[in-house]
Amino acid sequence: MGLFDGKVAIVTGAGRGVGRAEAMLLAQEGAKVVVNDLGGTGDGRGQDLKVADEVVAEIKAAGGQAAANYSDISDPDGVANMIWTAVSKFGKLDIMINNAGILRDKTILNMPVEDYDIVMKVHAKGTFLGLRAAARTMKAQGTGGVIINTTSVSGLCGNFGQSNYGAAKLAIYGLTKISAMELARHGIRVNCVSPSGFTRLVASIPGIESRAQEGEKMEDINSVIPTARLAIYLCSDLSKHLTGRVMASQGGIKGNKITEYKMAVSEGFQKDGGMFTIDEISKNIDKILSPLPDLGMTVGNYVPK
Repeated sequence: MGLFDGKVAIVTGAGRGVGRAEAMLLAQEGAKVVVNDLGGTGDGRGQDLKVADEVVAEIKAAGGQAAANYSDISDPDGVANMIWTAVSKFGKLDIMINNAGILRDKTILNMPVEDYDIVMKVHAKGTFLGLRAAARTMKAQGTGGVIINTTSVSGLCGNFGQSNYGAAKLAIYGLTKISAMELARHGIRVNCVSPSGFTRLVASIPGIESRAQEGEKMEDINSVIPTARLAIYLCSDLSKHLTGRVMASQGGIKGNKITEYKMAVSEGFQKDGGMFTIDEISKNIDKILSPLPDLGMTVGNYVPK
């Protein structure tokens, strides 16, 4: 018996990297998987259908069930086609993993507007479209479901040269929190993972090669497998008490760590009986900037009963 026997899943961007690992693990645990991948380059250009086809063939060769889909996840019609693929081929949809993405890295001073727009379109809009379409299908089915979004440390903490990507990935953090609140009443859980994996997108980040030059093999820097396992855990009934969580996997075959990201709120400065002055802000800035201990202010209270 697998964790997902009888379940149907969609994984976007499943032709390579983390998405491929997620699709393979889902299939190994009994899920019927729609492998979505446009097959474009890392910066979102072109198309190659064999990228998705090869993953489907690999799943089938191992005894699993899968179907390919080549839709653009940033286009509403493409997303509708992707959902149709799952329902027409396998009869329903239980799990949606929004993983697909691209990079067009440049510093803010050198970034063309079109590079900002396309990255926001693929990541922020694409995740919204996939989440909304999956949630509508799951609500109509009346049996609940699970949605996993994908963020990045570039959005959660920032990364030089990735203002477009970071802005999009932080938007996904907020989308996850709000959709978890709204969809809990329909039995739909929404969580988010922040990957660590040496993929073609990671390989394009300036400076990453220097770590290998220092004698560290790329496969030791990080691995897609721990992130995929975290995502698959969040898809399963083992985590049925969790929603609205943003979790990260860091590290690789030499060691791995899983953490949760939360917004921190400082103790702050409050003045009763009038508005504060600029000088009072200056005198109390250390208090304003000091974080409070964790208050447990998460959407865990919205877990479906």
